[in-house]
Amino acid sequence: MIAKFKTLLGLSTALLLFACAGGTTVESDLGLDNAPDWVNEGSQALNNEDGRLFHGVGQAPAVGDASLQISVADSRARAEIAHILSSYVDLAATDYIASAAGGKDRETLQSVSRQIDNSTRLNLSGTRIIARWKDSDSGVVYSLAELDMKQLKGTLAAARDMNEDLRRYMDAQAENIFDRIVREKK
Repeated sequence: MIAKFKTLLGLSTALLLFACAGGTTVESDLGLDNAPDWVNEGSQALNNEDGRLFHGVGQAPAVGDASLQISVADSRARAEIAHILSSYVDLAATDYIASAAGGKDRETLQSVSRQIDNSTRLNLSGTRIIARWKDSDSGVVYSLAELDMKQLKGTLAAARDMNEDLRRYMDAQAENIFDRIVREKK
């Protein structure tokens, strides 16, 4: 039962990432001497003085059209947020099922999967571009997207079609799940 749910969740996450991405891979620690720290640090979940944040870094090569280049870098940065958020959602789903779905039937698990997948899409709408940088040597544009954990929790709380038990679980466990993702990245 849980294996089928994980497969379903994995497929829905893959489709979401495919729809957002288009070949986004941003390496951490690029080693660009003249770049802002966020370019070299890459995509990550971080807990600092500014709060609990999801940061996604996207890049786009020079294409001759500055507007298109910026749009591609922005989209790829948002796709990086989706990638990090999929780890968050995977942990949340696994934890929720382990704690609440002992005898639940397949239909209930599919419903939970759809609700979590829908909340992932909703949360991406709260992502904003907070910085851009253009490498003068290569012409590559980098964009930094950010999603605040407060935004994520607010969106989950406002989701009308979410099961009440799942909503309570996500509200109560959001920071714990986030902290696990931050620890796993180190």
